[in-house]
Amino acid sequence: MKNVTVKSLAVEMQISVDHLVQQFSNVGFHKTARDYVTQQEKETLLAYLKYELSNTPLTLQRKTRSTLNIASTSGRSKSVQVEVRKKHIYIQPVAHDSILTIKENILPNNTQEVKNNAEASPKTKFILTPKQQSKIAKNNIVNNQNNLIKKSRQISEKAILEAKAAELKHQAEEETRRKVEEKARQIAEEARQFAEHNDSIWMTTPELAEDDTIDDNLSNYHYASIVEDENNRKIENERRTRGNKVSKQKTYRLSEFKKNREEARAVGRSSKSQSKRKSSTLMQVFNKPSQVINRDIVIGEMITVAELANKMAVKGSQIIKKLIQLGVMATINQIIDRETAQLVAEDMGHKVILLRENELEESIMKDRKIDSSVDNAESRAPVVTIMGHVDHGKTSLLDYIRSTKVVASEAGGITQHIGAYHVETDRGMITFLDTPGHAAFTAMRARGARTTDIVVLVVAADNGAMPQTIEAIQHAKAAKVPIVVAVNKIDKKEANPENIKNELTKHGIIPEEWGGQNQFVNISAKYGTGINNLLDAILLQAEVLELKAIRNGIASGIVIESFLDKGRGPVATILVREGTLHHGDMILCGLEYGRVRAMRDEQGRHLSTAGPSVPVEILGLSGVPIAGDEAMVVRDEKKAREVALYRQGKFREGKLARKHSAKLENMFTNISEGGILELNIILKTDVQGSVEAINDALEQLSTEKAKVKIIGSGVGGITETDATLAAASNAILIGFNVRADASARRIIDKENLNIHYYSVIYHLINEVTQAMNGMLTPEYKQDIIGLAEVRNVFSVPKFGLIAGCMVIEGIVKRHNNIRVIRNNIIIYEGELYSLRRFKDDVNEVRNGMECGIGVKNYTDIRTGDIIEVFKLIPIIKSSN
Repeated sequence: MKNVTVKSLAVEMQISVDHLVQQFSNVGFHKTARDYVTQQEKETLLAYLKYELSNTPLTLQRKTRSTLNIASTSGRSKSVQVEVRKKHIYIQPVAHDSILTIKENILPNNTQEVKNNAEASPKTKFILTPKQQSKIAKNNIVNNQNNLIKKSRQISEKAILEAKAAELKHQAEEETRRKVEEKARQIAEEARQFAEHNDSIWMTTPELAEDDTIDDNLSNYHYASIVEDENNRKIENERRTRGNKVSKQKTYRLSEFKKNREEARAVGRSSKSQSKRKSSTLMQVFNKPSQVINRDIVIGEMITVAELANKMAVKGSQIIKKLIQLGVMATINQIIDRETAQLVAEDMGHKVILLRENELEESIMKDRKIDSSVDNAESRAPVVTIMGHVDHGKTSLLDYIRSTKVVASEAGGITQHIGAYHVETDRGMITFLDTPGHAAFTAMRARGARTTDIVVLVVAADNGAMPQTIEAIQHAKAAKVPIVVAVNKIDKKEANPENIKNELTKHGIIPEEWGGQNQFVNISAKYGTGINNLLDAILLQAEVLELKAIRNGIASGIVIESFLDKGRGPVATILVREGTLHHGDMILCGLEYGRVRAMRDEQGRHLSTAGPSVPVEILGLSGVPIAGDEAMVVRDEKKAREVALYRQGKFREGKLARKHSAKLENMFTNISEGGILELNIILKTDVQGSVEAINDALEQLSTEKAKVKIIGSGVGGITETDATLAAASNAILIGFNVRADASARRIIDKENLNIHYYSVIYHLINEVTQAMNGMLTPEYKQDIIGLAEVRNVFSVPKFGLIAGCMVIEGIVKRHNNIRVIRNNIIIYEGELYSLRRFKDDVNEVRNGMECGIGVKNYTDIRTGDIIEVFKLIPIIKSSN
């Protein structure tokens, strides 16, 4: 039989070599990994393993907890927690299969003899030799001796620690007792010396001396108890520092010290019940920083003064002081903008980190993934804005273009609330935007100039360049948009197109025939003269501009107009700039969002798609968007809602900040405005653009004497909420192309509110101006109409004192105001209530006639006085 090494045997037994060498060492064979193992040694190892398996006990412990309710003597039941612990020790029997497995792994398969013995007698017990048994016993004795030595060492160390702890306790008690006795002797000696020095005084008042002696004893005991408490506290701190070295008896000793300390405190409290307790020796200490700490301040779009102070770890008063130095008046709860907060933080030495709060908007813009390459761009129709002064024929021009270029089967008439429409011509499509010409609609004209590609400036040939004409030129130049001039009304006799060219040249509009860049076309909107030439000029200018847009892709555009329809909800007119807008797209439009539920053109026809340069009306937004907002199609509805809510919050914060901000230089002006009259107005209009225009026009009416204050404004009819607000704020309700509903009319009738309806902005502005003038306090001018000299004074029983006078100038009229002048000094001012000539009552007495004058509530009239008669003439005031 071939011998195997320890290493190969370990591989067969599936254990480590070191573990197998240790098992051989336990049996008594000293082996290494390279030593050979005989058959007898294998059998001996097998017997040892069997012995170990059979003598390994198994201990099981189990705890059972339960609660018992026990009745007490007072009749109440008491809950007692009961815990039952059980412990069982099992001796594991020898597993027959495990022995066979070990045996098969140890013994080689090619040993037929061993295999036959194992099959014939599987329960054969292996007997150790006397030499092996002696080695095992020797090893057991050595192990027992080592265990005894370890236990004795542990016991001795424990005894030493206990002895040291007892010695420390004894030393601490002796030290405490010695200090207390010494201090008590010192106090007693001082008290004795003080008593000898004041013996004569105390003898006269024995009762007082007895009380003082008692107080001294109490104070001595009180001080001694305090000293003992301090020493106990020191000892406890020392024990805590030695916590890692002291044995488990520390807990017992600590509890004893606590008991002693509590007893001492109890005695101290009983002796000083009439005095104050000693204040705690623990003090909260704040160390002021030795140098200024520079922090990183994260600032968003808006931040309050309190939040900025917390980020900078300073008081709010310091921030307010710094803001006042910068010229901004703010309270601690007021919102300030990012730029102001950045100036304050940097001025105080901190580093500012501006927070990008529009990351969600940027992610939405990146998610749109529009391919804006030039290769994918296609030609689009030009967007043309008709601008000019009021009554110069803009709407007439658009009416004629539409009536001649629209298919006869379509319904006529331009939709009232849409300001954009497109027209098909022989040379292509043109999109027109109509802007109002009144001065109040400046913002709408500026928005139209920014949206458009070409501006058609309509100028009346018989009127020339007017203020809104010049303003339209300025808007177009600011937007860098080419201008095509349409000289209208050439059919009139007073028309002078050449004069128009001369006037516009002064404002930078030079005709092409004079070497300029602008086309001039003479037209007549009434008869249609030159309309085709105007369209050709527009398309020619569009070809020069090479207008292109991405047709296939996600749509984006701009809000031309918006309004609230009672049946359909918020309606927005959108001009598509790029991409294709589909029915059902999720659209984000300024502060509002929603899904396109319906889409119509300017004729009211339903559309499923809308390409570039096509104006459409869409339904389905969450609210009425602001005219001029950018509209874009997004993929995710959840992100669109989050962005809309974020924009609404930022808009609200900005509005609040602008409302409450007050500059230092305007502080005294605001204080002096207490006497200014305010005209409160609640404005409701049909479209969003009208709200903006009328707000600007009314605010411009404010003067130093009277101020227009817009309490509320919006789109839609006058509701019950508007009427309630008007009643609470004493405001005037103004409806522009809208009416009040039934619930609002009930409140208006009940509260007798002032409501006005308008459809023309001229009438609205004029009547508001008249209302402001009527609010002003009336002023009067005094007009002297006559003088009378008192010649005699006599008494009449019915009227009292009557002055006989001679009219020396003008006319004296009855019931007019008079002044009594004596020696050129006014001594009385009142009313003339009685005027007689002879015995007849008259209304007036002329110059050179005598009369009797009765002065109301005045009797001190003397001969020689002058009675001056005057009347009050009201002065028509203006708020300007």
